[in-house]
Amino acid sequence: MSLRRTDGAPGAGADPGRTGRAPGRRERPPLTGPQRFLLGGSFLITLGSFAVLPYMSVLLHQRLGLGLGTVGFVLAVASLIQFAGGVVAGPVTGRIGLRRAMLLALGLRTAGFAAFVPGLTSPVLAVGALLLVSAGAALYLPANKAYLVEGASEARRPRLLSASGSAFNAGMALGPPAAAPLVMGSPGVLFSCVTVLFALVGAGHALLPAGAADRPSDGSSVAPAAGRAPEAGAPRPGPSPFVVTVLSVYAFMFFQHYLALYAVPRTSAAFYGAVLTGYAALLVVAQPLLAERVAALSYPAALRWGFGAMAAGMAAIGAGGHVGIAVGGALLCLGEIVLFLKNDLEALARSSAAPARVFGRQRLAAGIGAFASGVVGGQLYGAAESAGSARAFWAAVCLQCLLLPVFLLHRRPARDREGSRAGAG
Repeated sequence: MSLRRTDGAPGAGADPGRTGRAPGRRERPPLTGPQRFLLGGSFLITLGSFAVLPYMSVLLHQRLGLGLGTVGFVLAVASLIQFAGGVVAGPVTGRIGLRRAMLLALGLRTAGFAAFVPGLTSPVLAVGALLLVSAGAALYLPANKAYLVEGASEARRPRLLSASGSAFNAGMALGPPAAAPLVMGSPGVLFSCVTVLFALVGAGHALLPAGAADRPSDGSSVAPAAGRAPEAGAPRPGPSPFVVTVLSVYAFMFFQHYLALYAVPRTSAAFYGAVLTGYAALLVVAQPLLAERVAALSYPAALRWGFGAMAAGMAAIGAGGHVGIAVGGALLCLGEIVLFLKNDLEALARSSAAPARVFGRQRLAAGIGAFASGVVGGQLYGAAESAGSARAFWAAVCLQCLLLPVFLLHRRPARDREGSRAGAG
């Protein structure tokens, strides 16, 4: 498979007069070789990662004998590195380029998974390996997304980013069941297989062509068309995408963290697993189908739709029962698709920085939101259980989801009027 870039890249624009299509007819250019490879690689990388990482608490506690308090601290530090470390991706890619940054990230992750093999008998090695893997993840995702959208028009970004999200989510869904037969009985074999997988994917990345951001000429790696601010005189309405991302992840992680505690005792572990599998499948299929519609929404409308779907989903879960939990999961999936995709698109559209820096800041925002949700959610769920009504937890989260867009948008009309008056003057 040729990895030659054939569209969108700087200097590779197509001549509209040679397309053979009627003027005004909307085209959907095919994915390039590098884009197809990155999407396939994203699936394999997440498949390998999620064959291991969801079981990390079990391995550290049961196999290596670490106390639960220590395990929690280690996982918290690893999560902090994985999310907050994304801000390092921008400076690193600016220094060495997107392709080299991805290769460095995959090298770190390959070394980390390889270190788990001897680390199965050494807590120090195992913890060090986990931190290496987390550092690689922090660097890889912003560089991967930036390379994927490099040179692409703003109209093509929704399709590319939604396809990337589907590839990552497909790997997340299939990784844990694929590893289940090996994770406790033969973890050394599992880690060896994942190490080989990452080494092969890394070798494929070495064949990717250098993009504009990989050829800095003056110490800057920002491709002129890769990240651009909105045109002067055409302000984009709505709050900061960074703030909205913090609050979107904050709201969503209540579902991610606490559904198991609520659903398993009221249904069964098998039903809970089916809900997660169905959620992942719906996300993989629906995100690309809805991408252009999400992109066409104004930012305020996207916030209302996204947080509204999350509020309805939390309320359905709180209603309890198999149907309520299943419907709630589907509504949360819709909220995730709208908010997470629109936040990335809006962050790219508003910033003149290189995409890797934008995606790095978005990862930091997600980390802050996840951390805040963990802190608040534990206290909130504990209080609800102590009061004898876990449903009150979902009611409280539903209320937060209803209030968040009001909080985010209540000052927007005043700002828009001020901007209009300034423009008129």
